[in-house]
Amino acid sequence: MNVLKARGCLIATALAIVLGIGAFSGAAMADVTDDIKALQRASKARAAIIKRISPAVVHIRVEKTVKGSEQPQEPSQDFFDDEFFRRFFQPRMPREFKQRGLGSGSIVDKRGYIITNNHVVAGADKITVKLPDGRQFEAKLVGADRPTDLAVIKIEGKDLPVANFGDSDELEVGESVIAIGNPFGLEQTITAGIVSAKGRSQVGLTDYEDFIQTDASINPGNSGGPLVNLKGELVGVNTAIFSRTGGNQGIGFAIPINMVRSVMQSLIDTGKVTRGFLGVVIQNVTQEIAEALDIKVKSGVLIANVGEDTPAGKSGILQGDVITKFNQRAVTDSNELRNAVAAVKPGTSVPVNLTRDGEDMKLMVKVGEQPEDMRAAISGRRAPGPGRQGRESDASPERELGLVLRPLTRELAEQLGYVGLSGVLIVEVKPNSPAAEANLRPRSLIVEVDRKHVRNIQDFRRIYGSAPKGKQVLFLLQLGQMTQFVAVKKP
Repeated sequence: MNVLKARGCLIATALAIVLGIGAFSGAAMADVTDDIKALQRASKARAAIIKRISPAVVHIRVEKTVKGSEQPQEPSQDFFDDEFFRRFFQPRMPREFKQRGLGSGSIVDKRGYIITNNHVVAGADKITVKLPDGRQFEAKLVGADRPTDLAVIKIEGKDLPVANFGDSDELEVGESVIAIGNPFGLEQTITAGIVSAKGRSQVGLTDYEDFIQTDASINPGNSGGPLVNLKGELVGVNTAIFSRTGGNQGIGFAIPINMVRSVMQSLIDTGKVTRGFLGVVIQNVTQEIAEALDIKVKSGVLIANVGEDTPAGKSGILQGDVITKFNQRAVTDSNELRNAVAAVKPGTSVPVNLTRDGEDMKLMVKVGEQPEDMRAAISGRRAPGPGRQGRESDASPERELGLVLRPLTRELAEQLGYVGLSGVLIVEVKPNSPAAEANLRPRSLIVEVDRKHVRNIQDFRRIYGSAPKGKQVLFLLQLGQMTQFVAVKKP
């Protein structure tokens, strides 16, 4: 045996010399051995994490009844499904057929509460939950929340395993995570990766987005399953993938567990989610808008409109204010503010830090309950502060901006939905003009220029003409139901 070992060492040494590497010293070989053992320990640790949480990860099967004129399977060979009868004996009586779906979930309470995605169980007639130990239960829907794509279902069972919650706010980009689920019906599939990004929004999946992005493989059937940190704690609920083919391409999204926990508790307590409401229309602060407002904030949320009979209107928030902090947390964009407001319990008073005409202010706002029709609730309009008084000028700006304007007549106001408003109407935007570059659009109503009200074309010319050349001039526009600030650089 010693002879064989010696021969093996000689061969390894000779091979290293041939490759130009040089022979490993005993110390180097020991270091390699230690590294291998460290990898083995890490592998065993990951397996231990999975053993700890996987008993609480369930396989969800749903059945729903779908009505339609044809089943989406193989064409029927029934005589009356012949093309002749389909063409001349319409309409056909609708049929009902069973549609089946798969998903994942996590048991998060000894009482049998399971968190999953709304799209997994939406419209289900029957929900069946299978545990890794082989037990099966019929589940009932406790509540669902479409705006976050979350749902809570419940099973009745004894000695149920439970997954522990982590803190998604503490999760860092680059941190290792594990996804567990049942992709394509393959139960208890484990994938690993890292947190690729946090706070992903404007993905277009849900109304309230604050996604954790991960490269851990997520595929159809993983929906509703847990994203787990290296403590074996839930830090997210896997909900979607970005894919051009339908398969995993290394971009998956999970709902942060801190958002999940809040939604889940509301669904368990009341069967619905009650959200906070300010009563404002908001938009992000761009560099051009910051320059037009003459403010130095690099981030924040601009108030484009305020409903008078709303929490924001009653507290003194005005159109044109820039909110920089809400409830003692900095807000950098519209999505952060929207999520922060929604998370506040209605009736709670919170501090709001804002910038108005270059001055920092702090207000207390009593958050209301989000109504079903928020647009109707934000119907009032508040004027901004008086702003700066510029020098008058008779210069006509339409040609240099590339605009064709018309007065807002009563007939046009009724036709376009601008009854009760004053301003000038954009009827044409010249291609490749400053107005086109600023994304001004026909049928928009110019309500304000440089924080001053515009009642007619003369007002528009006077106010715009008073702005110095090269300045970012702030326009307040109304387009249908949408109110928006736009910065236009004066040529």
